[in-house]
Amino acid sequence: MAEQMMEDTLLALLKSVDTPTVCNAIEVAEGRRGFNRFTRGTMLCSDPAAGAMVGYARTAKISALAPPTEPAEVIKARRMDYYRYMAEGPRPALTVVEDIDYPSAIGAYWGEINTTIHKGFGLSGSLTNGVMRDLGDLPDGFPVVAGSIGPSHGYVHVKEIDTPVKIFGLDIHPGELVHADRHGALVIPEAVIPKLEAAIRKLLATEQIVLGPAREPGFDFEKFKAAWEAFERART
Repeated sequence: MAEQMMEDTLLALLKSVDTPTVCNAIEVAEGRRGFNRFTRGTMLCSDPAAGAMVGYARTAKISALAPPTEPAEVIKARRMDYYRYMAEGPRPALTVVEDIDYPSAIGAYWGEINTTIHKGFGLSGSLTNGVMRDLGDLPDGFPVVAGSIGPSHGYVHVKEIDTPVKIFGLDIHPGELVHADRHGALVIPEAVIPKLEAAIRKLLATEQIVLGPAREPGFDFEKFKAAWEAFERART
């Protein structure tokens, strides 16, 4: 996929809102309900207060349950190819790594050392169905959204680089634009990108039609009904 560069204002806006907001805004931009390119199930976030990570997917697959069967020099060379790949490419970017051992993943690829390396490469965070660890020592500004937490790295090694991956039911191709936070992750369709900033702003303004009155003293059913009717008119 050819990455479509974002305007700075859209990137800043995407970083400021949560993934459910983006999920709804995509439907606003598309003019219909039914958007379904999002993760299924509960994921864990290393730093729920860190906010969203946004970027073009740099993808890989790993395994850790058993020692690699390929020659050691092949594994070592692929590891260096992996790090070179993660250090390159358009930014913003995030790493999306599928652990092929899932749901029996045991190898924590995302600990203090690996997260610090990837942050140094300029990546905005990591999305994985695998394991994370060293939660008290991960660098600020590099959230990890993962499938589980565990103490060991097992026999972790890289299996594939720059190939399609699946994370909690979500298929992600290299270069696709991903938004992720403590709620999970989604892929932003390329066709939506030019319309997404306006859609998010419209969504946020429309929501205030109901949220504003609901937060005021004296809110009752009649005020709700009036606000909801105005909200419905604004959505059409």
